[in-house]
Amino acid sequence: MEYVYGALLLHKTGQEISEANLKKVIEATGKEADEAKVKVLVASLKGLDIAKELESASLMAAAPAAEAKQEKEEKKEEKASEAAEGLSALFG
Repeated sequence: MEYVYGALLLHKTGQEISEANLKKVIEATGKEADEAKVKVLVASLKGLDIAKELESASLMAAAPAAEAKQEKEEKKEEKASEAAEGLSALFG
């Protein structure tokens, strides 16, 4: 996970996500960088628009929250109408 965080940090600071840069970030934390993990991550990120991927991930995370809010509002409206029906039965 620290390799992904390192790549995101490089992206955020506008630096190139290269093997050398990622290795420096990992080693700055006091850990020894695993060459294989560094190579695999850099290769998998090559040609990927990270900003666009982060934006779409944010949108996907926001969608369930909006749906949950809408469901809560629907339940409140439903309870209010049930309560009104119950009162009309009493005073009928």
